[in-house]
Order: sequence, then C-alpha cells, then structure tokens
Amino acid sequence: MIDRGTWRVEGLFVLLFILDIFTQICLPLVVVVGTGWLMDRKFGLQLETLVKLNLYLFVPAFIFARVIDTPLGGREAAWVMFSVFGVLLLCGVISGIVSAALKLELATRKAHALASMLGNSGNFGIPLVTLAFGEEAAAVQVYVLVTMNISTFTVGVFLANSNTTGGWRSHLHALKATLRQPSLYALALAALIKWFDLPIRSVGWIWQPVDMIAAALVGFALLTLGVQLSQTTPAPMRAPLISALGIRLLAAPALAWVFTFFVPLPPAAQMVLILAAGAPVAVNSALLAHEFGGDRRFATASVFYSTLLSMITVTLILVWLKSGG
Repeated sequence: MIDRGTWRVEGLFVLLFILDIFTQICLPLVVVVGTGWLMDRKFGLQLETLVKLNLYLFVPAFIFARVIDTPLGGREAAWVMFSVFGVLLLCGVISGIVSAALKLELATRKAHALASMLGNSGNFGIPLVTLAFGEEAAAVQVYVLVTMNISTFTVGVFLANSNTTGGWRSHLHALKATLRQPSLYALALAALIKWFDLPIRSVGWIWQPVDMIAAALVGFALLTLGVQLSQTTPAPMRAPLISALGIRLLAAPALAWVFTFFVPLPPAAQMVLILAAGAPVAVNSALLAHEFGGDRRFATASVFYSTLLSMITVTLILVWLKSGG
C-alpha cells in the first residue's frame, strides 16, 4: 500500500511537470499574445492590415519554406490532410446533434457549427507546434493549415450559407475565395520543386528572403492574435457556447487520437495531429458568420473564450503526449 508521503511526492512531480510544460510552451504564447493585446490598446492597430500580412505574406512564405524542408513524404502528407478533414467533419456532425438537442435558431446553429469545426491552425497552431515539437514538426502543421484553409472556404462557406438565398452565386464566391488564397499556390510550387528536386536553396536571392519571412511568422502571428482578441467583444458564456467550446477543445483532439489508430503516420506526426486538433476556434469562423447571417456575437465569443481556455486544455494535452500518451 502506498503511503500518503509517496502520494505527495508523486503529486508534486506531476505538478512540476505540468508547470514546466506550461511555462516552456504555453506561457511564451501568452506573453506574445498579451503584447499584441497591449499594443492594440495603446496604439489602436489596424487589424485588417495585420491579417493581410499574415494571409498574403508570412503564411505562404512559411508554407513554401517548410514544405521544401520537411522530410514528410507525399503519402504521409495525404494521410495528415485526410485525418484533419475527417476530424473536421465529425465535429460538424456532433455540432448538428447538439444544436438539434438545444433547439438553436438557424443563425446560432451556423455559428455553432463553424466554431466546432474550424480551428486556428495558423497564428495559434503553427507557433504552438513549433514551440512544442520543433521546426520539423511544424512542417506537419503546414498540411494541417492548408487543409483547414481549404475547408474554411468550401465546407465552411457552404454551412454558413445554408438555407439562405445566395444559391450558386455564393458557392462561386466561395470557390473564388479559395482560389485567391496564396497558401495554396505556395504549397503547389513547393511540391513541384521537391518533385523535380530543384536546388532552390542555392538561389540565395530567392531562398534567403523567403526563409527570413517564414522565420518571422511565429511572433507576428501571435501578435496579430492578441490584436484580434483586443478587438473582440464576447457574448455571455451559456450552454450553446459551452458546448461549442467543448467540441472544439476536447472532442476534436479526442477524435484525432482515434484517427491515429487507423492512419499510417509516424509517432511524431501523430502527436502534431492530436495537438493541432485542440487549437481554439479560428477567427475565420466569425468572419463567415458575419458574412452569411450567422450569430456574429456567438462566433466572436467562441474565438475569445476558446483562445483563453486553450491555455489550459493545450497544456493538459501536451502533458499527456509528452508523458507517453
């Protein structure tokens, strides 16, 4: 029988392990996000400009550089994308069941589904994975990000536009929005360069600027997230919002863990898949809700609260993964 003294020692070690994970991985994220929040409060920064720099410069450069650098093969990348999309769809199914049970109005159903399905794989997921598992693991996150971006402007727009009068014009708008994403072309170009084994790294005037911009993404993305949170006015925490946060922060990583039993991925990629699935609600979900008649207040609140709560849930996921899963 284990005495109380032994329990206390073991409990202390567990607590120290949790604190180490939080201070080494999650707390740096909090500090940089908080800096962005303070900068916006002080200077009133232009969020639209920051978002455009992320979408059209930093993220494409990061995707291009990391795909070139990653040892992940085409088949493994396909399995990562398949798993991410599968988790996204299952979260949507759970959201539909919960929305029906709670008898939510159409606008709230849309926002609930978007919040449950779409995770912040960019300005939260990439820094998180980089700090947790290093640059090589961040290359896996690139494929998570690309899948989430494509899903946002296809499945996300379809859901946000459901039962409205947009018709085929809205679907065409969604397709155009997807094709305007430079991340897709960065991925395609990097894949072609790898396929033909072109020596892009030796072309210094191209590779060095791209590599420098890619290296700047982590900090800049977190600062942008802080500004986004500063400019968000959240709604009260009630049952529909709590259920969406539960799906996004708890059910999604649990589903990703289940997927790892069925997809042939190396252990490092499996850990990235699980951790990335626990990312908070993507800001794009609020944008889609606003554009297509969803509950905008619900959507912005889901972004705000999920980002704060993810500091706890992500820490616990990391403790579990780093202790042997």
